[in-house]
Amino acid sequence: MTKKFADVVVSGGGVAGLAAAVAFGSSGFDVLCVDPSPMGTNQKDPNADLRTTAYLQPAKKFLEQIGIWQLVQGESAALNVMRITDASGNEPQSYDFCASDISDEPFGWNVGNWIMRQALLDRISNLPNVTFLSGVSTNRILRRTSSALVGFSDGSSVEARLLIAADGRNSFVREAAGIEVARTDFGQMAITFAVTHPLPHNNVSTEVHRTGGPFTLVPLPDHQGKPCSAVVWMESNANVETLMGLDVEEFNAAATERSANILGPLENVSRRMPWPIISQLANRFYAERTALIAEAAHVVPPIGAQGLNMSLMDVQTLMELALQNQNGLGSPDQLKAYQSKRFNDVKLRHAGVGILNKTSMISIPAVQRLRAAGLQNLHAISPLRKAAMRLGLGAS
Repeated sequence: MTKKFADVVVSGGGVAGLAAAVAFGSSGFDVLCVDPSPMGTNQKDPNADLRTTAYLQPAKKFLEQIGIWQLVQGESAALNVMRITDASGNEPQSYDFCASDISDEPFGWNVGNWIMRQALLDRISNLPNVTFLSGVSTNRILRRTSSALVGFSDGSSVEARLLIAADGRNSFVREAAGIEVARTDFGQMAITFAVTHPLPHNNVSTEVHRTGGPFTLVPLPDHQGKPCSAVVWMESNANVETLMGLDVEEFNAAATERSANILGPLENVSRRMPWPIISQLANRFYAERTALIAEAAHVVPPIGAQGLNMSLMDVQTLMELALQNQNGLGSPDQLKAYQSKRFNDVKLRHAGVGILNKTSMISIPAVQRLRAAGLQNLHAISPLRKAAMRLGLGAS
C-alpha cells in the first residue's frame, strides 16, 4: 500500500464500518477502510453474514443521503406493524403496534446483511477517494495531538486526522486507547435463520414471548414463491446447543411450536447461525484522534431493532460534526461533541433493551402475568403506546 495519509481511517469493515467509509467518502474526505476478516456478499458463501437488519426510518433516510438505499430497496421488506405475542399462558395474546398511528411510512425495512454489504462495497468502488483493504487489520496506533499514526498487519502505516473504531465488541482500537467496558453475559444465544411459511406475513414483524428470550419473525421478500421471514430465536446456551443438534424436520417442528404456530408450519431455508447474546457499553466513545462507533462502543441484544440503527446514528453524527468544521476533523472539541450527542442516548437504549431482555427470559408464572398485564396496559393507553413507538423508532 502506497497511501501515507488519509483524513479518516476506519478500522473494521462490517456494515457500520463500510457505512462510515461511504459517509465520509461521499462527503469529500480521503478515507482508508481496513477489514481483517471479509464477510461474503453472496447468500451461499460460507463466510456470509446471513442475519438481517430492520433499518428504521432515520437509518433509511441516512442511507438515502449517502447513496446506499437506492441499491437495496428492491430487496427489502417493509415493516408496517410490530406485533408482540405473549405465549406464556394457555392462549397466546397479541398486541399490534401500527406504524400508521405515528407516521405515513413503515417503521422500517428488513434487508439481508450480505445484501447491504455488497451495496456498500459497490458504492465504495465508485468513490475514488475511498480505499478498502480486505484481509488487513489494525495492529499499531500512535496518537499525536494533530493526527494518529495507524499501523497494519501488512506492515504499512497511515497518518490520519481521525481514526474510527468499527472493529467490533472485542475492539483492538478501543483496548489500545485504554477505554473500559461494562459487560453483561445473559447466558443466552440467538439462532438466526430464514423460514418459509404458508400464511403471509402481511409486513408484520412479530415477537413471540414465552421464556428464554423472544422468538422474532421479521418479514422478508418471498422465497421461491412462498412467504418468507427472518428468524431470531433467543434461548439459553444449553437449549441452543440442543436445537443446533436437531435434524431439519425436528428443528422445523421445534421452531413452529416456539412460534405459537402464528404463520403455520415453518420450514428452515437457510443456514442456522448461533450468536452469543451480551450487553456491553464503553465508558466513553472517544480518545485522542479516535471515535468509537457500533459494537466497539455498544452492544445490545437483538430486540427492537436497536443495534445497527444506533450504529448508523453514530456514523451520521460523526459525519455531520465533521462537515460543520472540516478543518477540525478529529479535534478534541469535535470528539467531545460526538460524546455529548451520542453517549446518553445510547446509554438509555442500552439499559432499556437489557431490561426488556431480562424480562423476556423470566419463567416464573406470577412475573409472566405481570409482564403480560404491563404489555396490555401499554397497548391500551394510546398516548403511552404512541410515545413508546416514537422512542423505539428514534425519529425526531
